[in-house]
Amino acid sequence: MPTSVHHQPIAERIDWLFDLARRHAGEYASPEAWLARQRYHASHPTAILVMKCMDGRINIPVATRTPKGIILPFRNLGGIFHLGWPHLGETLTAAIGKVVASGRQALMMITYHYSRGDERRGCAGFHYRTDDARAHTFGIREEVSALFGQGHGTVYPLVCGFETDEEALVLHGRDGQTLSMADLSEADRPELPARLQQLLPDMPARMRADLLPLLEGNLAHIAALRQTERSLDIEHREWMICVGRGFDWLHLPNVALIIGPYSPDLADPIRKAAGIIEGNMAAGRIPDDGFLVLSSVPYEDIGVDRARAELKSRFMARFAADVIRREFPALAPRMTVRETVLNWDSRSVEPLPAGVAADR
Repeated sequence: MPTSVHHQPIAERIDWLFDLARRHAGEYASPEAWLARQRYHASHPTAILVMKCMDGRINIPVATRTPKGIILPFRNLGGIFHLGWPHLGETLTAAIGKVVASGRQALMMITYHYSRGDERRGCAGFHYRTDDARAHTFGIREEVSALFGQGHGTVYPLVCGFETDEEALVLHGRDGQTLSMADLSEADRPELPARLQQLLPDMPARMRADLLPLLEGNLAHIAALRQTERSLDIEHREWMICVGRGFDWLHLPNVALIIGPYSPDLADPIRKAAGIIEGNMAAGRIPDDGFLVLSSVPYEDIGVDRARAELKSRFMARFAADVIRREFPALAPRMTVRETVLNWDSRSVEPLPAGVAADR
């Protein structure tokens, strides 16, 4: 993505965004891409689910060089989740149910993020307290074990740190052991299988084999980043707030704050995201002429399923817009709202006709 996009007028940024969505759907639905995904799944059948922060810098597919459509993300403020939340529990259980019905295993990567260079580039959701963020992920790990079994033979919860300066994964194993990709080099690649087995001896061998491509991709990604000049003093450049699910096509860092529809208190992450947008404008990281609120709900079938997705998308857009108008009255006049649904099979983003929430 050209850096200049962040500094274009809001109308041009929105046009660029929907063009990106169209191009992604065209690539995703192409015969070659479909065959590539089938080939990848045949070689690496383990389903990969990632629980992560809404922070736009936490982009696991990009950081691991994993093909689009392979990793299923779950996002929320700070990576804060509780499997007792009704919608999250149902959505997660349904996703695991589909995986198991196809005879596969599931690896759940439960992530927190931090910065080695400056704690203020860490997780705002935990007020930059990395120890608290890390402790929360281990709590989620226990919830996953309680829900899907302590043996981890079918669903394996893996705690992973994400160091944002180098976009490096840090795997947490038993007895406090860790494996940081930032501490390895290309020369260490042949030793990765043995290191993984030592770190995660209770992980099924098939899962470890399917985790390897992500780690190898992360090694290559880190090496490439080290060859480029990056401005790490820029904490955020996001100019849009995404509410809902189906944003896999946004494979770009520092563009969007993505809020999953999971927490019973949906206003809290919306409030935090609006604060980040306001801060970005005040610091000149993005233009102050406007920002976008975008809702999305995926559907699999036409008829009732799509109608339900449309109603849900409109509700979430209206809810987010109302929170921002109420709590950020100075920011609200610069808000543009767009409502969409997503065809899950083709990954096509379908804009809905302007509704009440779309009034600026």
